[in-house]
Amino acid sequence: MRLVLLAGVMYLAVTPIVAWSLIWREEADESLLNVSYDPTRELWNELNRAFREEWEAETGQRIAIRQSHGSSGGQARAVLDGLEADVVSLALWSDIDQLQQRGLLPQDWDKPPRQVLPFSSTIVFVVRSGNPKQIRDWDDLIAPGISVIAPNPKTSGNGRLVVWAAWGATLKRGGSEVDAERYVGELFRRIPVLDASARASAMTFAQKNMGDVHLTWENEAHLEVAESKGRLEIVYPRWSIRAEPPVSIVDAVVDRRGTRPIAERYVRFLFTPRAQEMISRHYFRPIHDEFRDRRILPDLEMFEISFVARDWADAQRRFFGEGGVFERIYQRR
Repeated sequence: MRLVLLAGVMYLAVTPIVAWSLIWREEADESLLNVSYDPTRELWNELNRAFREEWEAETGQRIAIRQSHGSSGGQARAVLDGLEADVVSLALWSDIDQLQQRGLLPQDWDKPPRQVLPFSSTIVFVVRSGNPKQIRDWDDLIAPGISVIAPNPKTSGNGRLVVWAAWGATLKRGGSEVDAERYVGELFRRIPVLDASARASAMTFAQKNMGDVHLTWENEAHLEVAESKGRLEIVYPRWSIRAEPPVSIVDAVVDRRGTRPIAERYVRFLFTPRAQEMISRHYFRPIHDEFRDRRILPDLEMFEISFVARDWADAQRRFFGEGGVFERIYQRR
């Protein structure tokens, strides 16, 4: 059995977003492709290996599970352009809902019992060791001389969550929506480069040493700090948004390929104790809270998307639709 890393080969003809996959190089009876977003690479590596072991032990069938990663918006577009994902695990509701609008999923894809939310996450801050700029909360991000790193909301779920988190934190502090738009505008004027994805922003901050603070997924923050060998640390703001990255079977693909039974079993596996413990170990917040390691994933005041918009669909239209909040902000940037 041989594990081979293939970089950027899965769909370069379809999209410029770089993807990679891990493919078990052996003859397989079945295969699945999980198309996901950048910060989940390490998590899905372990989940896929564990599911593969369980499936093969129970059925005797050999299975190849392939992964594809990139910015969440870019991954959604790749599936729309023909990348045959059996399962999608993207950063935002709106990214997967695009697939429903093109007939790849049923209209009730996000309703029980189909709704699949095996974990949640949030947006936190990563700062240089010792926190030399004394960044503790959202107000500190717009203090004089502060440079901020965050990805482009047009392509990255991380970027959109930063906008909603910053907006909601302003409201939590007692500000108005006018105050919130002013604050988010000022925040994005502090961002010197808008990378396409969360992982690209992590490289800009941690490897290129740009910026004083990186606004990122909680799991990415832990990985950055672990790999920095003492050069970085995490700051938890008082408030942040509850991110709910959904997972969905792509009905049009699994029915065409005949992979629905294994895809459904794959998704159910995510809620097992073994998978939920892995999720916590990779710094995501498992949906079954008893598996959350509170030593590394502390309690945090998180608000729902309904605090800044009616729901995920309304948040997407209002903030990132034509003439929306971010377009106004970016024109003034």
